[in-house]
Amino acid sequence: MGISHYLKEIGRGARGAKPLGRAQAADLFGQVLDGQVTDLEVGAFCIAMRIKGETTDEMCGFLDAVHARLALLPAGDAPVIVLPSYNGARKLPVLTPLLALLLAREGLPVLLHGMRTEARRVLASDVLLALGIPALDAPKKIANGTVAHIHTERLHPGLARLLAAREVVGLRNPGHSVTKLMNPCAGPALVVASYTHPEYFDMLCATFTTMGMNALLSRGLEGEVAADPRRTPRYDAFVGGTHQLLDEQQPGTASEVAGLPLEIDVQTTADYTRRVLAGELPVPAALARQVEHILRTSRQILSET
Repeated sequence: MGISHYLKEIGRGARGAKPLGRAQAADLFGQVLDGQVTDLEVGAFCIAMRIKGETTDEMCGFLDAVHARLALLPAGDAPVIVLPSYNGARKLPVLTPLLALLLAREGLPVLLHGMRTEARRVLASDVLLALGIPALDAPKKIANGTVAHIHTERLHPGLARLLAAREVVGLRNPGHSVTKLMNPCAGPALVVASYTHPEYFDMLCATFTTMGMNALLSRGLEGEVAADPRRTPRYDAFVGGTHQLLDEQQPGTASEVAGLPLEIDVQTTADYTRRVLAGELPVPAALARQVEHILRTSRQILSET
């Protein structure tokens, strides 16, 4: 059928656009992922949604379409901790690899997935490569106490193509939101999610509740899920869609973090990560707190499955 009839609904500007139902959103996004639409239609979809913004029903529909098509990782012996990583570092070192390795040290299976969507940022996957952790060629079971990372294209090529449209259009699109919320695992998992702009908070909470997902939500750092080492954010957990407030946001911003380098390049970040794991430098308090919340929520998921 094509998606032109959907574009007429969502493409009328911020005030004139109409929201799609969940089934409509799933159909639209599924056609985009399957490559059934033209490049022109994809561009129109990206710009229309950027102006309009996603509703909860639309986000749930987009996730329905993605979850029906992903190449899933086999179930593990414990809930897999899923760390989406698509933004990388711009001002501070990317700490998502450190978060992943701290979680693995606690015996958890950890999956980081992502790809480059901005040319000038330092990616978490590059830091993991510098630490001697190769990327997966295909989805596979992750052992407890290990970190794996995989390129989005290995999970679904159509989703990677949609993310790459940013290089042409110049704007993020719903694919960037979906990848940060999706669960690419066949078994129990905990999606660690973040938001930058406060106006997204209610929509994300409603999405996790409606989808019945397991997730930990907090304010991120430059679009990454690792906690900002200078702050203590609010943490909200969702287990089977049921919401729990774990921590209120604490006021204040630290002027400096012990041992945190000023440089953000791959090698410096990898060296810093090694030294923290070796005990030569302290674990940033904010990351230690985030690890505690992830461990607690993971145990709760395990007890309820």
